[in-house]
Amino acid sequence: MRHAPTPWTPALLTLLLLASFSAAAEQQIVIGTGSTAGVYYHAGRAICRLINTKVVGISCKAVATPGSLHNLNNVRNGALDVGIAQSDWQYHAVKGTGPVKFMDGSFANLRALFSLHGEPFTLVVGRDSGIRRLEDLKGHRVNIGNPGSGQRATMEVLMKALNWSKKDFQLATELNAAEQSLALCLDRIEAMVYTVGHPNASVAKAAGLCDATIAAVNGPVIDNLIAENPYYAYTTIPGGMYPGISEAVRTFGVKAIVVSSSDIPAETIYKIVAAVFDNLDTFRKLHPALGALKPETMIRDGITAPLHEGAKNYFREKWGLK
Repeated sequence: MRHAPTPWTPALLTLLLLASFSAAAEQQIVIGTGSTAGVYYHAGRAICRLINTKVVGISCKAVATPGSLHNLNNVRNGALDVGIAQSDWQYHAVKGTGPVKFMDGSFANLRALFSLHGEPFTLVVGRDSGIRRLEDLKGHRVNIGNPGSGQRATMEVLMKALNWSKKDFQLATELNAAEQSLALCLDRIEAMVYTVGHPNASVAKAAGLCDATIAAVNGPVIDNLIAENPYYAYTTIPGGMYPGISEAVRTFGVKAIVVSSSDIPAETIYKIVAAVFDNLDTFRKLHPALGALKPETMIRDGITAPLHEGAKNYFREKWGLK
């Protein structure tokens, strides 16, 4: 038996129109992060979780990407609304400097929202590789990072400072963060580099499954880099964070920065920033690397791009920031 069609009553039509208008009116925000094995991905998902649960009229999606340089270029061209990037590449994007030029020069519309965790440059090596410090990498099998990632760009800075090229390694692979730990455990490489917040799942896998350790990255070359560049600083990876690594390791690092473009409306950015800072206790619990975040450092440390007007408006209301 055929059923009669549902009558299109005025009330039903009104409900359908309101639902359609609501869906169309909801703003979609896409955040560029990094490898699914890294902290950027989890930090981006944490930001989206707060936006999706606390903000009316905005939906958020965090997508995995090759990393900092990819995110900056795609925020610039509008393919991403928000991105996470290393503080050094944020600086180079604003200035149009560095070993990697940003398309046609400086990214004048780049805006910072706030900073996140610190990111030590981490050199993970096999214990029997003979590698004890950065300079020992020469002649070994090393993963220098995938193109477009922050660790690859930072590794290229170090290679230039040391006057090295790929030919100075026995093998220079370009694996992404999700692949490199397995390659180290299978002895396809002897070392991998990673600019990342700690604790990190990829480093933990290498330390736990194949008895890898972390080598120091310091000395005159690093002293000079820090002296010449305001976005670098010495830092320490604490001991006891990974299996078999009991001693603290000295290295240098940057900050992770959440960035956007001045093309994104101030009202939208205000809501994004408010979702994080109004719920900071919840945000800290969403990943171990976020646990030590403090508002006073998040609005200051590592920020070399101008603050977005929406972020400024929030910080003025909350803390009287000028």
